[in-house]
Amino acid sequence: MKKRYIVLFFITLFAVILVIALRAVNTNIVVAPTDEDNVIKVEKASKENLIMIDSPYINQKVSSPIIVKGRARGNWFFEASAPVNIVNWDGLIIGEGYMMVDEGYSWMTTEYVPFTGTISYDVSQLGAYDYGWIIFKKDNPSGESRFDDALEMRVILR
Repeated sequence: MKKRYIVLFFITLFAVILVIALRAVNTNIVVAPTDEDNVIKVEKASKENLIMIDSPYINQKVSSPIIVKGRARGNWFFEASAPVNIVNWDGLIIGEGYMMVDEGYSWMTTEYVPFTGTISYDVSQLGAYDYGWIIFKKDNPSGESRFDDALEMRVILR
């Protein structure tokens, strides 16, 4: 009988330690409300040391037009803008637009500058599935592929 309590004690102790350890691990995850007022965990998109998207989140439900906000290095832009595409699950471009450096900030820097953009997409082009990607492209006026860069993030399109 005493042996059973010792085993039960160690199982409980292990479970408590596991729960504490899992809660201590925190990545780039934030809590955001859904339409049903439930709370789900969603992740912010970023590309190391170049661009960080504040809104929308990865896998967030979005509808047209999508308002994008974030921060990117000034050299991500040309003339204070950079292209943004929205593609459906099959890669078909269903929306195009630009993100613009926020007023009062200079794009001619290597520091982070805030940006905002509004991109509309054609809902009739969603196809078989309701997910797609927002593609944040580095503006490359030279056209040389070695200067191309992009950040893709998956979203749920409605």
